[in-house]
Amino acid sequence: MLIGDVARRSGVSTRMLRHYDSLGLVRPTGRTSGGYREYSDEDVRRLFQVEGLRSLGLSLRQIARALQGPTCTPAGLVRDLIRWTEERLDRERELLDRLRTVAAAAPTGWADVLRITELITGLDSPSAALRQRSALAPAAEVRVPAELLAGAVLAEADPNVAGALRWALGRADGDALATLTSGARSENVDTRRRAIQAITELTGDEATVVLVDALDDPDPMVRRHAALALGAHGEVAAVPALVDLVIEGGHDVEAAEHLGALATDPARAEQIVSALAEQLAAPTTDSAARSRLTQAILELPRTVAQPVLRRLSRDDDPVVAWTAAAYLEDEDATSR
Repeated sequence: MLIGDVARRSGVSTRMLRHYDSLGLVRPTGRTSGGYREYSDEDVRRLFQVEGLRSLGLSLRQIARALQGPTCTPAGLVRDLIRWTEERLDRERELLDRLRTVAAAAPTGWADVLRITELITGLDSPSAALRQRSALAPAAEVRVPAELLAGAVLAEADPNVAGALRWALGRADGDALATLTSGARSENVDTRRRAIQAITELTGDEATVVLVDALDDPDPMVRRHAALALGAHGEVAAVPALVDLVIEGGHDVEAAEHLGALATDPARAEQIVSALAEQLAAPTTDSAARSRLTQAILELPRTVAQPVLRRLSRDDDPVVAWTAAAYLEDEDATSR
């Protein structure tokens, strides 16, 4: 079979067939009396083998090794191909993300494209100082996509840079919540912490829903961020978590203040005082936690706090009893 016939039947150009010949990949076993290449059926089968391996992404050099080298095992070569392909896809996904970020910035000219590219490069820098400067000083003329900053927040381990990114995120255009919500559901606890901390600085019903869901997170730091943010916004769903923070200590003063503010609503006051009193009566609550719970009751409106404090003024724990009695005495002196 002459080279033209092979090209028509195989779909491989005559130029490529000559190239294969020069590389020793597919050499015709015969020549006509006129010197033209003549391919046997075995040559054509080898050609299809070469084309099949090319379809898997092998280079011509790799194909030569695969067909001629006894040390080149199919399984090992395929594993290498998988690894190389995954690495290439990662690079292409990164490029695609960058292109989408530039498109989201709605550039009006190449100067805008360059400025948003500089911002992306700065946020990807290994230098924390450069990342922070990039977050704090984006070009004023360029619309910075919130999604870009949200993605950077989720990946940022340096607390100073993270703070700068959250500051910039609050001033960026677009919707960062979808990106942050994905981070809040990550299996990586550090990513969840960063996501929830950023969401606490957002407003709106959708952000509140994500924070309420975070109250059930297995990580105490995630729960704390969510509870304190919800308490500051008057969300009653945070009450059990705020009571837990009072018991645990560390952020008990802030949690008690939020409980006091929530209890100014008569519809919530009984729920809150009951939750605190229940933990005070629990046999597993230690003396230090009972003292913090008593202090939290002092933050509640007088009408709901006094009945509980009168009981506590006779408590077996002297610190609890003294704290309750002192408050009641002050109240009596004030009311005279």
